Amino acid sequence: MRRFLAFSEAAALKAGLTPQQHQLMLSIKGAPGRDFLSIGEIADRLLVRHHTIVELVDRLTVLGLVERSPDPDDKRRIHVSLTKAGNAAIDKLSSIHIEELDSIRPTLRKLLKQSEAGRRKS
Repeated sequence: MRRFLAFSEAAALKAGLTPQQHQLMLSIKGAPGRDFLSIGEIADRLLVRHHTIVELVDRLTVLGLVERSPDPDDKRRIHVSLTKAGNAAIDKLSSIHIEELDSIRPTLRKLLKQSEAGRRKS
């Protein structure tokens, strides 16, 4: 797992993103049933403070990867969504991650089988 995390961080950096920016974009991309999240929802998903997310969104906005829009029902809330460039960037990074997961699949299966066998013995 540590190797995969290190791979993920290196891939994000190579794409010009910090690991937290990558995770923020992934959280938006994975939002169930919609293409945006509020600042508070992103903070909850990434387990960081609201103001940290605001700073990350500021930087991603400057890069043209996300955009803000007011919630039509509550103007105090801000929706954050991926731009076309943001979608392209996260799709490319996700593709690279899937390739890496495919390459480590045999090891992961072996570890899962060992874990299942250990649980059965307990």
